[in-house]
Amino acid sequence: MNEQPGGLVLNLKCAVSAPRERVFNLLTEPADLVKWWGPHGFTTPEAELNLVVGGGYRFSRKPPDGEEFHLAGEFLEIEPPSRLAYTFRWEEPTPDDRETVVTLTLEALDNGTEVTLAQGTFATAERLELHRSGWTEGFEKLRLLAGSAVDRPQPTP
Repeated sequence: MNEQPGGLVLNLKCAVSAPRERVFNLLTEPADLVKWWGPHGFTTPEAELNLVVGGGYRFSRKPPDGEEFHLAGEFLEIEPPSRLAYTFRWEEPTPDDRETVVTLTLEALDNGTEVTLAQGTFATAERLELHRSGWTEGFEKLRLLAGSAVDRPQPTP
C-alpha cells in the first residue's frame, strides 16, 4: 500500500508469460475480460467497452451467492500495447466508495510482460484492501489465461 498526501493508492505488479500485445488484448477485449476479471468465485456475465479515449465501459459482476452488480467508467488513456487508464466507479456504491482512476502500464520482459497497476485514491483503507484482493485474484486468473505460472502479484514499494 502506498499512502500519498492525496490519499490511499493501490499499487501492484504482476508478471505475465505472454507478449505485451497479447496482455493488452486480454485487458481490453470483452470476450477475454469476462474470463479473468474479478476475484475467485465471481463471474463477469457481461463486459461492454467502447475502447476510445472518452469512451465508456460497463461490467456486470456476480458473486457466488448474491445479486449481480455493476461497475463502469470512461477511458482516459489508450496506448496499445503499453498503457491503459480509466475511471472506475461502482453503480451501486457503498458509502465508502468513490470514483478512482486505474492506470495499467505494460513493460516488455525477456520472457513476457510486467503489468503495473495503480488505482486510487480510495476513501478508506478497507476499500483499498478490497480492491487489492480483487486485483490480486484477477491477476492470478489473467496469468493462467495467458498461459503463465508466475508468482502472485506483489505490492510495489
